[in-house]
Amino acid sequence: MSGLRERQKEQRKEAILVSAMKLFETGGYAATTVEQIASDAGVSAPTVFNYFGSKQEILLSLVERAERSGASEALFDIEQYDNAVDALCAFHLIMTERELQTLPIPIWRELLSQSFDAAASKEIMAINGETAKEIATFLRLLQSRGLINSSVDVDFFGSFMSDFTAMIFARLVQTDYPDYQALELYSRKTVEMLFNGLHP
Repeated sequence: MSGLRERQKEQRKEAILVSAMKLFETGGYAATTVEQIASDAGVSAPTVFNYFGSKQEILLSLVERAERSGASEALFDIEQYDNAVDALCAFHLIMTERELQTLPIPIWRELLSQSFDAAASKEIMAINGETAKEIATFLRLLQSRGLINSSVDVDFFGSFMSDFTAMIFARLVQTDYPDYQALELYSRKTVEMLFNGLHP
């Protein structure tokens, strides 16, 4: 019985997230109310608050979902790459595409503007921390295949890459039509510089 109850809870949570994503995209984050999300999901507003403490928490859950989806896809595709630069560039591009498929650019702009809010900033940093761990896992797999030196501190590099990709993403969403080719080129040049070093 408890298994059924858990499945029902997950189904309600999923319905709330799907409705929120749809309403955020059509009406904008600021204009969307918790009551509208609840109505669209077929639940009450108190139920929404039971699963998510606020509308902002719903938005952050969608961001987290995009990050997890992108990381899972990148890890699944890792075997097709025979060098670390290609693999890391693909990881960055997949993550970016998943993020933009999950939420429209205007919503990302709203979220980034909220990053100055202490509570939101803490949540965003936590999500970035999870992304850093995913990148570190990705790097360990590259190490196990001999594509990265075994002495590389993958946890540090994962944190660096997470910060780097967050910065590039913030710049990318300032335009309504992201230039993926420019993103890929910039990402590749940065990763190549890290791998090749600055020494003559």
